[in-house]
Amino acid sequence: MNKASHLKGIGLKATGPRLRILDLFETSEDRHMSAEDVYKKLISEDADIGLATIYRVLTQFEQAGILIRHHFESGKAVYELNQGGHHDHMVCYRCGKVTEFFDPEIEALQNRIAEQHGFKIKDHSLYLYGECSDCVNCEPKYFKR
Repeated sequence: MNKASHLKGIGLKATGPRLRILDLFETSEDRHMSAEDVYKKLISEDADIGLATIYRVLTQFEQAGILIRHHFESGKAVYELNQGGHHDHMVCYRCGKVTEFFDPEIEALQNRIAEQHGFKIKDHSLYLYGECSDCVNCEPKYFKR
């Protein structure tokens, strides 16, 4: 199914801005992008799409299940393409790099702990914050531990 048909199938018109933003998420090396990140990338491609339109499209895509929104420690919403399947995130608090991972042992442990407390997990998010391998030996410029 092409992008336009996919958007129409979930009740969204296949407008130029929607198609451009969807294409950006599908082709970008950056899997996690804020509205500002999307705006900068589109500007660099000479796209004439305003920031308000980008916020509106990201919200529509989230509501339609195309994108997943995260709130990492940066305080701003970051979106990633919903490709199905669960994964967790490690976030570098120095450079903002996001690394995705899945570990069956962690998943089993979470389920076992929930069961011990009479709790049934319906959904969860695990974010680990620390320093990535690029930052661990660097002197911080603006960040104090």
